Amino acid sequence: MTGKPYRLPETAAKGSRIDRSKQISFSFDGARMTGFAGDTVASAVLASGRKVMGRSFKYHRPRGLIGLGSEEMNALIGVGEGGRREPNLRATQVELYDGLTATSQNRWPSLDFDIGIINNKFSRFLPGGFYYKTFMWPRSFWEKVYEPFIRNAAGLGEAAGEHDPDTYEQMHVHVDVLVVGGGVSGIAAAHAAAASGKRVMLADENPVLGGVADISAGDIDGISQTDWVAARQAEFEESGNCHVLTRTTVVGHYHHNYVLAAERVCDHDPDLLARGAPRHRLWKIRAGQVIVASGALERPIAFANNDRPGIMMASAARGMVERYGTSPGMNGVIFTNNDDGYLTALKLHEAGVAVSRIIDVRKDVPSALADAARNAGLNVQAGAAIAGVETTSGGKQITAVKIAPYAIGRGRVVNEERVDCDFVAVSGGYNPVVHLWCHNGGKLRFDDDIQSFRPDRHGDLITVVGSANGNFDLKACVEEGFAGGETAARALGGKAAKPVKKPLVKAHSAGPIQPIWFAPATGSYNEGNKHFIDFQNDVTAADLELAQREGYESVEHTKRYTTLGMATDQGKTSNINGLGVISDATGKRIPEIGTTTFRPPYTPYSFGAIAGTKKGELFLPVRRTAIYDWHKQQGAAWEPVGQWRRAYCYPQAGETRQEAINREILAVREKVGLLDASTLGKIEIKGPDAAKLLDLVYTNMFSTLKVGKARYGLMMSEMGFLMDDGVTVRLGEDHYLMHTTSGGADNIVAWLEEWLQTEWTSLKVFVTSVTEQWSQFAIAGPKARTVLDKLDSDIDLSPEAFEFMSYREGTLAGYPVRVFRISFSGELSYEIATPTGYGRGLWDVLMQAGESEGITPYGTEALHVLRAEKGFIVIGDETDGTVTPHDVGMSWAVSKKKADFIGKRSLDQAFLASEGRKQLVGLLTTDPQEVLPDGAYAVEAFKSAPPMKMIGHVTSSYFSPTLQRSIAMALIEGGQDKMGETILFPLEAGKTVEAVISSPVFLDAEGKRQNV
Repeated sequence: MTGKPYRLPETAAKGSRIDRSKQISFSFDGARMTGFAGDTVASAVLASGRKVMGRSFKYHRPRGLIGLGSEEMNALIGVGEGGRREPNLRATQVELYDGLTATSQNRWPSLDFDIGIINNKFSRFLPGGFYYKTFMWPRSFWEKVYEPFIRNAAGLGEAAGEHDPDTYEQMHVHVDVLVVGGGVSGIAAAHAAAASGKRVMLADENPVLGGVADISAGDIDGISQTDWVAARQAEFEESGNCHVLTRTTVVGHYHHNYVLAAERVCDHDPDLLARGAPRHRLWKIRAGQVIVASGALERPIAFANNDRPGIMMASAARGMVERYGTSPGMNGVIFTNNDDGYLTALKLHEAGVAVSRIIDVRKDVPSALADAARNAGLNVQAGAAIAGVETTSGGKQITAVKIAPYAIGRGRVVNEERVDCDFVAVSGGYNPVVHLWCHNGGKLRFDDDIQSFRPDRHGDLITVVGSANGNFDLKACVEEGFAGGETAARALGGKAAKPVKKPLVKAHSAGPIQPIWFAPATGSYNEGNKHFIDFQNDVTAADLELAQREGYESVEHTKRYTTLGMATDQGKTSNINGLGVISDATGKRIPEIGTTTFRPPYTPYSFGAIAGTKKGELFLPVRRTAIYDWHKQQGAAWEPVGQWRRAYCYPQAGETRQEAINREILAVREKVGLLDASTLGKIEIKGPDAAKLLDLVYTNMFSTLKVGKARYGLMMSEMGFLMDDGVTVRLGEDHYLMHTTSGGADNIVAWLEEWLQTEWTSLKVFVTSVTEQWSQFAIAGPKARTVLDKLDSDIDLSPEAFEFMSYREGTLAGYPVRVFRISFSGELSYEIATPTGYGRGLWDVLMQAGESEGITPYGTEALHVLRAEKGFIVIGDETDGTVTPHDVGMSWAVSKKKADFIGKRSLDQAFLASEGRKQLVGLLTTDPQEVLPDGAYAVEAFKSAPPMKMIGHVTSSYFSPTLQRSIAMALIEGGQDKMGETILFPLEAGKTVEAVISSPVFLDAEGKRQNV
């Protein structure tokens, strides 16, 4: 629905941010429109004559522009196409560029005709918290009716369904002073801090500095505020120690002055993307001092049907005229409780926009601006309020307002007067933007003079200045900014070479504000006349009153019950008004009610900025062993194991993966195989208390382990559940080498450090990860010793001199090595470690030495089958975070002698020793060729339809070429007592597989093959 264009003529001398010589073409909901360079989507669409820019969430009521910047909650749009589409952007902040494609949201089939408006007809059945009282009956409707309906209704815009083609980046920076906000207070603070020689960063969310200087009254140093801002910005550019970031929103303030700021680098100019610039940049800033000069946001007034298109903030109406040369309409009414409304009226009148009436709830208006309005011939009606709004059919355009004498209270008003208009500019006062102050625990106090919350007292590292601190007087803002900048620099040892001249400020003194949280209506309070508090979520004054009647006294409970302040604007304009309504309903003062919690981010920012360059292979750096290139040359199929890429198998020409795996397994069982085991976690533990540490973290005893010997160990969490396993070797009296799983190595190092730094601070021990310092190979099979004997070595490899679970150090073929006689395959096996730089050389030597013996490289899948044939567990396969050593039949590894170790007390809990717990067993399918899928559920009895009682699941399942049949391991309830029983596994398409419970050890239970 597009009406008469609202672009002011060039003769009006308005539109400071647009360049009328540069026309720009764009589309909104498929309609081609034009604007000027410097326009936003909001200003250009409004200039075209369209006031409806969005639909509300619950009732789908038509909504128009209400704000001027990040507070906008009605005009949310999607911008871009394909993978570059970004939803839920505020049209007031989207800068126009040629070819821009914008679409409205939360409507179907179109913005002008939205089927969802039917919700408005049934609004009496959809009050605040209605979803807590409905969707309960019949229960059978939940899955097929209610849940799909709720999920379909959720959200506003649609995210891109394609891959994002753009790049993003992150910057880390340390500054002495960070100034948040580029209004006059922030610029004054940055100017004073930079004069001391300190490194200063100034960040502002807008494309130009100045804040609201261009739409405010008053001069600084005898020149306009905008000229003063331009002069200071030029000084910043010359100084070299003040870095200015525009289009950059400081989204969060954290401990120790750690600050996140999201910069929109290319959103205003896609050509920058083509030149390689990142779309967004996330700044990670560590500041010595933070000065918050984030300004204040105007709040609306709750009157009947105050959400109609054409009703906007007074500052937004003024900004549209001054910045973009766009009128909010043809004939307007100003509704205010403070002097800001008069400034808007004067600016509109100056631009030639008709203002029919200034409605002020205050009976006495002692201010210079009010006098100026009267002197300009504007009609001022004091002690009155808007009691109702008339609109065209469908509520898409206001045609008149009803004005009545203002009396505090609720109910019907009388003696109303009808005034024709097509827009209303509303000013209900200003709320300091205290979000960043509160992110890190800053406290607030309620100020009766401004009828809002402001920072209580400043901290040592953060200062709030200007209107963000509740000072709305221009002189106070500038002076407080200068003082804040000087104080911050002084706290860091900075001092200006010469005194900084304080500017002279000339401005009108503002009159007092009169609080108004609710304007009585010309109709019933609860029906037919909605007084909106939270516009996007359609939360009304009646909803808040209902929440109080239903017992939601805590403001946090009220917030969640009604969704007040839970829209994309996070209550920037609604929370204070909501508190005012709650105060009226309960009789409590606003300070007694308190506030909801301010949480980062201040405004949304993209996941791309959060990820930065951490995507694809850069998301987690791919770790490669020294043998990676050799594996690649052999055509290895790869498997991710944590951050590592390991060879899964080595298919030869014409060979399937399964055939390759079978060949590798048989080679190890019959001849000899070589595995790259370099990815195994390797942690050196050294110090007088090394043995004590190991006794505390392992379930079994390691202080009794002799030097040169190895022992398999289990680690448990504090809850008594298995979290890692591996072989640890005693290299010396106070020196151990711990092996962990490949994927768990980093976590185990961090876990050990956490215990040492928080609980066992007195232990004298060092923990050092050496995983990447050593290449490690497992040579396994009946001919493993034969291959090694071909190489020159000072290590005696004979079984008498080198027993199973022993360690030796020496040289092999001239390479320095550590050799461990351990086996994860059940075969004669040696694991050989050499410094990583020697890894490839030693690997080639081993392959060459074993060529005559038929040596075969084998991958991770062959390793898994080999270990499963022997019944060895794998952490993450046979364990899932709820499995104890007893569950997997490894009670032998839990010491009964040690006084304590991590998880010991948890094992004594009744439920961990109860009957019926899942226990590790083997499975032999009735059909030897049938391989059970991993994760298949075992059931007590098969039924044609669910539910079926699940008694366990498959943890590992393979085809064993050694045994020429399938084997599997599973966790089955009471499995140790069910040996020989047949259980069922229902699969897809009604298929059922039978399997017999057996020992999990399928091959060489006596261990003869590895002890030779």
